[in-house]
Amino acid sequence: MLWLKAFHIVFMVTWFAGLFYLPRLFIYHLDAREPAAHERFVLMERRLLLITHIGAALAAAFGIALLLWWSDRAEGYLRQGWLHAKFALVALLIAYHVACMRLAADFRDGRNRRSSRWLRIYNELPALVLIGIVVLVVVKPF
Repeated sequence: MLWLKAFHIVFMVTWFAGLFYLPRLFIYHLDAREPAAHERFVLMERRLLLITHIGAALAAAFGIALLLWWSDRAEGYLRQGWLHAKFALVALLIAYHVACMRLAADFRDGRNRRSSRWLRIYNELPALVLIGIVVLVVVKPF
């Protein structure tokens, strides 16, 4: 179980790293005016998204493995309120990830309509989700 937990955390960190940095790349991309710079940012965003996808998939896989392990050994585990709240935050994080994919496509295709200020605020959202998830998992308030 500790191996599952360790790898779940490693890939969760990988996933969050991508979600923290991708909107920052969008801000830099917004300021790029030369076609060569645009192409460079498109390539960077595509590569970062790939790493982020892998982190998300492996975090989910190890998370599901942990869930199965605990549900088999702790009666009532799946009925705990903190776990349901965590699932809701993970669903929110997945929606954020999908939105980042759409933003990357908009930047790639020259369709971005978001401002630098909007992107800077948007960039802070995964930090709030991270705080919520960590508090739920560690404190288990309900």
